[in-house]
Amino acid sequence: MARTFAVSGQHYLFDVQAFAHTVLAEGGSEYAYALRDRTTAQVIDDVATGASELGVLLQTSDTAAELDAALEARGLEFTAVVESSPMVALSASHPLSNAKSLHLDQLADWPYLYFDQGEDAPAAFAEEALSHIPRGKTIACTDRASLSELITALNGYTVTSGILVGITDGGSLATVPLETDERLTLGYVLPKGAQLSDLGQRFVAYLEKSLKLYAR
Repeated sequence: MARTFAVSGQHYLFDVQAFAHTVLAEGGSEYAYALRDRTTAQVIDDVATGASELGVLLQTSDTAAELDAALEARGLEFTAVVESSPMVALSASHPLSNAKSLHLDQLADWPYLYFDQGEDAPAAFAEEALSHIPRGKTIACTDRASLSELITALNGYTVTSGILVGITDGGSLATVPLETDERLTLGYVLPKGAQLSDLGQRFVAYLEKSLKLYAR
C-alpha cells in the first residue's frame, strides 16, 4: 500500500526544500504525497480537517496574538522554529537591490506585490510583515511563481522572510534588510496533542535545519 503524507504551507520556499529532502530520504517504490501552497486560512483548515498532517506558517510580532487565537479556535497550536528579520525582496537588477537597508518610504514609487488571502481574511492572516501600511501601487497574487515574475518584470517588491533557498527564486531575486522593529516567527502547526508520524518528524527536522541555516 502506498505511503501517504501531506503538508500545507504559505507561499514560501523553505517548506518546498524540506519536503523534497523528506521524499528523497524516504525513497520507496510507491507513495502518494502532497505539498499544498495555501492561503493562511486554507493551511489552518487543511490541518484542522486532517487533509494535511501539519502546516507551515509565518507569524509577525504584530499578528501573533490574533493568529494564535484563530489556531486555538480550531484546536491547533503553533510551534516556533526560528525568528527572522523582515526583508525586502526585489529583482536582482532593481536600482535599490544593492542598498544596505531600506525603509518603506524609499519604496513608495514601486509596485508592492503580496499574496491574496481572500476578501474576508483577517489582517493577521497576511504573509507579509507590515501589510497594513497603505501603498499607492499594489498587486495581489495567488501564486508564488507569478509574484516572483511580476517583481522582476515590473521592478516591484514584496516583504518576506528573506529565506530564498533551493529553487529558482533565489537566483532572480535579491533581499535587502527592512528598517523595522517588527520580527517574524517561522514554524509549524499541528492539532493539539498530535504526534508526528515518522515522515512528519523527518520533514520537521529538515525544516528546522533549513530555517536555522538561512534565517537572519
